Amino acid sequence: MTALGAVFRPQLPPERLRDVVRVADDAGLKELWLWEDCFREGGISAAAAALAWSERVRIGVGLLPVPLRNVAVTAMEAAALHRMFPGRAVLGVGHGVQDWMGQVGARAESPLTLLREHLDALRALLRGERVSVQGRYVRLDDVALDWPPATPVDVLAGAEGPRTLRLSGEAADGTVLTSATSPDGVRRARALIEEGRLAAGRGAGEPHHVVVYLLTATGPDAPARLRAELVAEGLESVPDLGVAGDADAVAKAVQRLAEAGADTVILQPTADEPDPEGFVQFTAREVRPLVP
Repeated sequence: MTALGAVFRPQLPPERLRDVVRVADDAGLKELWLWEDCFREGGISAAAAALAWSERVRIGVGLLPVPLRNVAVTAMEAAALHRMFPGRAVLGVGHGVQDWMGQVGARAESPLTLLREHLDALRALLRGERVSVQGRYVRLDDVALDWPPATPVDVLAGAEGPRTLRLSGEAADGTVLTSATSPDGVRRARALIEEGRLAAGRGAGEPHHVVVYLLTATGPDAPARLRAELVAEGLESVPDLGVAGDADAVAKAVQRLAEAGADTVILQPTADEPDPEGFVQFTAREVRPLVP
């Protein structure tokens, strides 16, 4: 079964999160995802609050920009969430938007090297290992978590370009793809991820979970809102991106992504979505029953 969720976009003020989370929990939404976009809302603080306000919904963070974070801090925060809310936190890490990283003095000369080092160290720390490493960016001296997760947890990586997609296959447990990814893009991503998995000797016993965002608009003005966002992102010429329409149209778009290789599809409302709570209910109560 394809997992289905929705995004709480950080264009909304943080104080709106509580109501959206509670609606998601009541409606039976499987996953609610948050973004750590500069300079809006912190991913870990928002995720902790969302997990505390809910009983069932899984909370994803896609993504935590690794240039902003010492890997030991990422591991400590991730482990705490996983221990306090077992099975309900999903964390992804990524390059971050390079212009934003430059604004805060954290832009790396080699984002790919930084992400690889961060992933390797983070996954080892979350496995409860004691880590000493002197990398180009990640440097740890005999570091181990006092409270690692009680059970194995996955670390996802955000990826777009071919080199990062291969790296995700090599060094992450799953991949988060942006809403700029069409079904054909999912197929290409899957192939590149598999190249990385093969290069790292990772076999079929280590499944790689692919999450993709689907830009979604519903309601009478849905086509106009969808097109406006695609134009604003410079994506209006890319075929088969996003969906506007009723639950049946959205479910068919979800199914196309699933058939292309997505394990989880997260509906991403437009930035001007007028009813975030209604969007969550639409996802859980109208679209979910139509998705195999």
